[in-house]
Amino acid sequence: MTIERLGQINSQGGGTGKSSRPQDALLSDMDLPLRKTFYPLGYAVELITNDPDVLNAAHESFGHRRLRHGATTLQVRIGVSEGGSPDCPPEPVRREYNHLYSLLADTHNYAVLDLKTCTSFVWLSRSALNNRLYFRYNFLEKVVYLLLGSSVVTDLHAACISRNGVGILLFGNSGAGKSTLAYACARAGWTFTSDDTSYLINDSRHPRVIGHSHRLRFRPSARTLFPELSNREITPRMEGKASIEVPVSEFPKLTTANEVDIRAIVYLNRNRSATGSLRRLSKGTATIRTRQDLYSAGEIRANHEKILEVLSGIPTYELQYSEFDQGIQHLERLGQNARGIHKISPSVP
Repeated sequence: MTIERLGQINSQGGGTGKSSRPQDALLSDMDLPLRKTFYPLGYAVELITNDPDVLNAAHESFGHRRLRHGATTLQVRIGVSEGGSPDCPPEPVRREYNHLYSLLADTHNYAVLDLKTCTSFVWLSRSALNNRLYFRYNFLEKVVYLLLGSSVVTDLHAACISRNGVGILLFGNSGAGKSTLAYACARAGWTFTSDDTSYLINDSRHPRVIGHSHRLRFRPSARTLFPELSNREITPRMEGKASIEVPVSEFPKLTTANEVDIRAIVYLNRNRSATGSLRRLSKGTATIRTRQDLYSAGEIRANHEKILEVLSGIPTYELQYSEFDQGIQHLERLGQNARGIHKISPSVP
């Protein structure tokens, strides 16, 4: 769809022209005439900007979802100006104090956020916007999900799959195989919701998560595990890590769900010598561990810690495995039905 400008861009906002007014140096009067609402994770977020390429990039990141949650609309302002280096900026440095958050790449590319009031502003150079993946991963998506994560959802570093309506969160250290095991399960007929980040809905009575079910992201090593990924190109990730990103639409046989109720939690322990076992962990393990992994601070962190208490009643296990077939076999037992989860013995060889 063609995006039309609603007004002329202020000369100071474009980085051209001069004025004797002191406030002009602050770009405080930058004209942002373009607006469009998107629905990341199903929540309404209005982008306000002076450049149509911002909205085009947002369509790539968020155009797959429509409104399903919430009655309010978050706003994100992004001003693009000329100036700065023609090269792609470096990865932003992130800093947080209580509810104040900043992303700083250089003097022309940075963002400031108040996570308590969900107020934000992003200043970017043309070179940053021209590097579409850099802009999407390091500023656009980062700012949007930070705001959502401080207001309506709580981030979980976990994959999510389901079987017969039984949602299972897959936690694990880096390299434990969250993304690859979730994808292997999806290939075996499971429903896919998320590969490595799931979002716990804060006001849900029972643990319910939202995921990025529209895309898959893998480490480059996944190309040796799945033949269909062997020719995929590597693209940068949000934190600068190399990855392969594939739209789920390219795999029409996969079943997906944007959201799912969580009935079990599994911590992955992958090692070459494992013969395959599922061990029940003590009650409250998931709440304790997820609290340790929180990135939030201050009042927002305290709220997240309270919300994570909802996971304490969910049956939690450790899965030791070396091959996908081993992992899937044990997960199948968890996914048979919600009642069956509670009947599994403390140790299943």
